[in-house]
Parts: sequence; structure tokens; C-alpha cells
Amino acid sequence: MHEFKQLLRDAAGALGISLMENMCERFLRYYRLLIEWNEKFNLTSLIEPRDVAIKHFIDSLTCLLVHNPAGGARVVDIGTGAGFPGLPVKIVREDLHCTLVESTGKKVSFLRHVAGALGMTGVDVACGRAEDLARHVHYRASFDLALARAVAPLPVLLEFALPFLKTGGLFIALKGPAVQEELPASGNALNILGGTVKEVKTVFLPLTGDERKVVLIEKTGPTPEKYPRRPGVPQRRPL
Repeated sequence: MHEFKQLLRDAAGALGISLMENMCERFLRYYRLLIEWNEKFNLTSLIEPRDVAIKHFIDSLTCLLVHNPAGGARVVDIGTGAGFPGLPVKIVREDLHCTLVESTGKKVSFLRHVAGALGMTGVDVACGRAEDLARHVHYRASFDLALARAVAPLPVLLEFALPFLKTGGLFIALKGPAVQEELPASGNALNILGGTVKEVKTVFLPLTGDERKVVLIEKTGPTPEKYPRRPGVPQRRPL
């Protein structure tokens, strides 16, 4: 599918991101696996090549417009689903160590299959809820960068993400325009969990013109041990 790879190159180029041939080939294989597995499990409602290329793959890469991680950085993608944004970022930045957090077993199986089929190293798929994994000694306060894409309202996302980060680490939330309403409600969570909003970048996806907000948050201090709270509590009672 030469057209698919050219579409990816052109769309990424419009955002200032250069995709090499080997990257485009991996994206194509990822797309084919996504469609194949989607026939058995509900991974995505988007199946057309153009939609997956722009609204999943390119949308995921908007993370890189606000921060370029150092080589070897440890990255955690919270609630990754079918691998977004973590796997597209990993395809472009193979030098990153990426942990994908997902609680649904079938999606975990898909993610592990994709990582193996694409010959990826430095990918860990962690099966569990973010609230539980963030308390594990192997994961807590151990990542340089956390990512999340349209998982929950920002105050809830902060409780999921910030416990994973080292002090000085960064959290990138990929959101829609409504995040402008979520930001004022996030002040209490930021104060309690130890975070500061550094930037909110508006991005329009190539070809579709869809508006995205890329929110960059710095972990400014340690998160109290009591957070995150038990699974389900952050959604029911946001900070």
C-alpha cells in the first residue's frame, strides 16, 4: 500500500516530523494487524486507511510537537488501548523504552503481538489498572515521560499519570478542544499531586483539520503516597 505510506509521510511532514521508509513500513504492518485483530475484538471504530493514518497514527505523534525525549528515556502510556499514542511514538523514536499500560486482556494480547511482529525491543506491556500499577515499586516515580490520549477528564488523568513520573518528569495529555474547560478544574489535583501546566499547544490534524490540544505538564514534586486512590475512586471523586 504505497498510498498509505505516502499519506503518512505527507501528513507527518506537514507537522514537521520526518518519517523514514522503515518507519512507514512498520506503520503499514501495524495498520494491517489492527484491521485483522479488529475483526475478532473491538479495538477501534476507525478502519479506513486514511482515518487510521491521520486520526490514530499522526494524532499520536503530536506528542512530539511539545517535547523531544532524550534517547533512552523511560516512557509510560496510560490506558493505551490499541497502542495509542505509545506505539506510534515508539516507531518514530526506537531509542525510547516504552511501557504500555492496559487493563483489558485481549488488548494486551494484541499489543504484545504487534510488538513482536514489528520486531520491537524496549517495549513492556503491563496488564493492569493504572491505579494499581502506579503503586508498584517497579513503576512508581520511575518514568521520564507519561502519555495519555483521551482516556479521562484531565483531573482524573493527573491522578493516573503523575505517580508514575520522577520529579522533573513530564506528562503529555492528548485532548480535544474541551480541555480548555477541564484545565481550571485541574488546579486542586495539580497542587496535591505535584504538577504544573507548562504549555497547551493547539494542533490541527493534516487533511482533516480536526483540532487537538496537546497539554504538557511538569512533575514538580513527589506525589503523596496515598495517591492514586483505589481503582474507580478517581473517576467517581476527582480531586
